[in-house]
Amino acid sequence: MSAERIDPPLYGDEATMMRAFLDYHRDTFRSKCAGLDAEQLDSALAPSEMTLGGMMKHLALVESNWFSHVFKGNPDVAPWDSVDWDADADWDWHSAKHDSPEDLRRLFDESVAASDAILDLGDPLETPSVQTSRRTGEGKFSLRWIILHMIEEYARHNGHADLIREAIDGQTGE
Repeated sequence: MSAERIDPPLYGDEATMMRAFLDYHRDTFRSKCAGLDAEQLDSALAPSEMTLGGMMKHLALVESNWFSHVFKGNPDVAPWDSVDWDADADWDWHSAKHDSPEDLRRLFDESVAASDAILDLGDPLETPSVQTSRRTGEGKFSLRWIILHMIEEYARHNGHADLIREAIDGQTGE
């Protein structure tokens, strides 16, 4: 597997450490998908239907949703703005098989770059989101909560990605 990762620093302020761990997990995920073709990105490991391509598209959506939509209150951007989520609540996972590896990687990288641009604005970690919880309709999320949630999201999916990648070509890694 290839994709360069930089270990998070051993010391730093809270925002620096959180950002470093988020970047580390993003790069870990990139490494799990590195060098794979369309067929490999669409390979599932039974009994799950989860694929690395679907996961890549899902993580692109999660990046866009949490940082741009929930935190900043921006409207959804393409391709998320035209999806009939009522018809397929897991469209991000299911539709990835129709995308080329290059398109999936571009979508993921663009979503991460857009999230980074929001983080680069330097909002304090206590800054509340514009949107409230869609589950309860109450409460806003702090930027701290969103970043920690994203680290958790990547950590969980990186575990899935480890197993799927090993099933595809035997490659293992951190």
